[in-house]
Amino acid sequence: MRFFLRKKRQPPAIIIVALIDVLIVVLIFLLVTTTFKKPQPALKLALPESSQATKTGASEAPPLVVIIEEDGALHLGPDAKLVTADRLKTELIAEAEKNPQLKLTLSADKKAPFGQIVKVMDAAKEAKVKTISAFTKQAGSP
Repeated sequence: MRFFLRKKRQPPAIIIVALIDVLIVVLIFLLVTTTFKKPQPALKLALPESSQATKTGASEAPPLVVIIEEDGALHLGPDAKLVTADRLKTELIAEAEKNPQLKLTLSADKKAPFGQIVKVMDAAKEAKVKTISAFTKQAGSP
């Protein structure tokens, strides 16, 4: 019997540099073919003008404003009368009975105690006020 000595096969060598070159070419292709434009609106409308047009919400009743100062003092209504938390609750209930669609707007100082804000929101919930919003300031404006 004749036995052949087999040579040990070495695993094929993977050339990493060539793979990296191919990946860079694919990446460049994707970057070049991708558009970086901001999406344009699908429709450009020229709305008609009217001398009798009113702004949205102009016919609605203005919201009831609650102002919370830095020290936690509460002011209610257009005349900004000073009220306590208990008095605020009764005032909100009375206003909500007059107008079931009452909208409440909070205008709180940045440093106002968060507990006062929560008390106002709780009072609004008890009065069954459906809409509560807050005044904010646009970033960068004085």
